[in-house]
Amino acid sequence: MRLTYTADLWWKNAVVYCLDVETYKDGNGDGIGDFRGLTQQIDHLDRLGVTCIWLMPFFPTPNRDDGYDITDFYSVDPRLGTLGDFVEFMRTARDRGIRVIADLVVNHTSDEHPWFKEARSSRDSAKRDWYVWQDDPDPVDPKAIVFPDKEDSIWELDEKTGQYYLHSFYRFQPDLNVDNPEVRDEIARILGFWMELGLSGFRVDAVPFLIEGLGGDPHEFLADLRAFMNRRDGSSILLGEVNLPYPDLMKYFGNGNGDQVTMCFDFIGMQRFHLSMARQDPRALAESLRERPDPPDDSHWATFVRNHDELTLDKLTDAERQEVFDAFGPEKDMQVFGRGLRRRLPPMLDGDPRRLKLAYSVLFSLPGTPVLFYGEEIGLGENLGAEGRMAVRIPMQWSRSGGFSPDPKTLVASPDGEYGPRKVNVEDQRRDPDSLLRWVTMLVERYRESPELAWGRYEVLDAGDAAVLAHRADAEGGTVIAVHNFADREARVELVLRDLGHCELLTDLLVDGSLELPPDGRVTFGLEPYGTRWLRAAVPDAPLESTSAKSH
Repeated sequence: MRLTYTADLWWKNAVVYCLDVETYKDGNGDGIGDFRGLTQQIDHLDRLGVTCIWLMPFFPTPNRDDGYDITDFYSVDPRLGTLGDFVEFMRTARDRGIRVIADLVVNHTSDEHPWFKEARSSRDSAKRDWYVWQDDPDPVDPKAIVFPDKEDSIWELDEKTGQYYLHSFYRFQPDLNVDNPEVRDEIARILGFWMELGLSGFRVDAVPFLIEGLGGDPHEFLADLRAFMNRRDGSSILLGEVNLPYPDLMKYFGNGNGDQVTMCFDFIGMQRFHLSMARQDPRALAESLRERPDPPDDSHWATFVRNHDELTLDKLTDAERQEVFDAFGPEKDMQVFGRGLRRRLPPMLDGDPRRLKLAYSVLFSLPGTPVLFYGEEIGLGENLGAEGRMAVRIPMQWSRSGGFSPDPKTLVASPDGEYGPRKVNVEDQRRDPDSLLRWVTMLVERYRESPELAWGRYEVLDAGDAAVLAHRADAEGGTVIAVHNFADREARVELVLRDLGHCELLTDLLVDGSLELPPDGRVTFGLEPYGTRWLRAAVPDAPLESTSAKSH
């Protein structure tokens, strides 16, 4: 298909890479990652094939929630650098052709934010209505408490004014009143400020919490934000964290209009993926792919193995969740909030390179935009000695000595043993043709060369073996078939491939080799334990489509 289509909607076949500036690279030797360090490592991301960097919060903060408790939306945390350092990073990323998006955390502020200090100074404060207050709130449903290990309510008494303020998350994160037009205008100014400095969009934190409780149609607010961004930059995006069942989630795309969140994370598919990995049986994932509705035109799904947060399993049944716990997190300190895991994938899979390569092959072949969490490309481990979700937010490992910082105190944050920097680092894996880094780099290349995977119509196929997930993606004369064996045994794959025109050959995109396609479309081949194949079928020398754009 023509590159002009894919260039117009860059996010549909982007490779998004999420990182925390604080844990990525220390550029000034104080033991804390910063923008200068990140900028010096931009070529690693360029070589990997990343097209969009997603920055976790980098704003001034008391840092009681890893930067999600913000005291100033218009600046950079002094520990991480200055606005000048940020601009230099943006310029360097742009030079490498990499877009940048950042976390938009406007559901709440820190209780140390000047807005909240002013709001709680008096019931008559001009900022009072910027937050949500009640004299005597109703009893709270325990299910509404996001962090049950830390909080027992979503209301906190402010003793000076005698009213309770709402906090959907921690008590030191009072919720903003997005019903207030002044707050909405301020949020738009925040977006506009960072877009002027070069951001191509925002990952919207906890979208349902942001709009729940709004008067009228709460989705009008999302549509207003998107319209504001489109006026400033028509190629900008909103990437939404919306962990809801598919029917409820579709509203956040704007139903059929596609005028709200540009992309939504597929939490259902992610959780079914881990269930399938635990069972060594892909049928749970296949079921979610068949259930997943098509987003509106110009909208898209974002796919991921895990993110910076807990690996939530909340949409599985209790029995299914226990299966995943038993397989990947049997000890209590590996679990969090009773609903998820605070682990990275390599230790979950006992470091099995076959299963790791399978997992990322699945990620890059699924319909959607793949999102990597920093360190996934090298098999970074975890530090279960850290508190809560911080277990997965450890320093990046650049060399055998760590390479994150010259400050030796930072090295204690890295995991020991098989996942320590002496065993897992960028420097060594760049030289090893069989490394995970080289595998992920190849997957990125093949994914970017295969627009069918991101843009095409997809169909889950009958593979003739319950251990095998097979699906095909078709777009304008091109077809890619991805086949994955989830089991620790050899599988016999039997596919029936119809409507491939005059194609007589299936070319493997991951390994040398090809398969003949007989006239009846029946293809049979073996697949090694945890094996994977991407097969391209295309009519040779097919002409480009006409110059008129098509609806997708």
